[in-house]
Amino acid sequence: MITRCSVERRQAPLARRWFGTPVIRWVAYLGLCAAYLQGGLVKLTDFPGAIAEMQHFGLSPAPLFAVLTIALELSASLMILLGRGRWLGALALAGFTMAANFIALRFWELPGGQERFLAANAFFEHLGLVGGFLLIAWLDLQGKRA
Repeated sequence: MITRCSVERRQAPLARRWFGTPVIRWVAYLGLCAAYLQGGLVKLTDFPGAIAEMQHFGLSPAPLFAVLTIALELSASLMILLGRGRWLGALALAGFTMAANFIALRFWELPGGQERFLAANAFFEHLGLVGGFLLIAWLDLQGKRA
């Protein structure tokens, strides 16, 4: 009889060999940073649109917030991907994402319906990103302690 434990015991070394590689870890970092790289590059290439986005969310002075957002999204993502201050970049994106959540996705203020449903989904999906960035920071700091 095949038990769950015996399957895990046999398959874990295979999974560890594959998913424990630096390439797979880097791809995971890239996946978590993808939206921030894309967002920063789009804002950089469409600065008037970035300013309009800041104005839409009531951030003033909008040009300053646009520049700070671009700088944070791109620099923190690169810190994670290049492994230089990875934990700091991860904490920066976690804090940024949490703040952006409360600025842009206040679903509890919306009337019931599709718009509230979509905003709530996005809010909680962003909490998942925050968790991923906290895990990156934790893992990076654990590695430095060893």
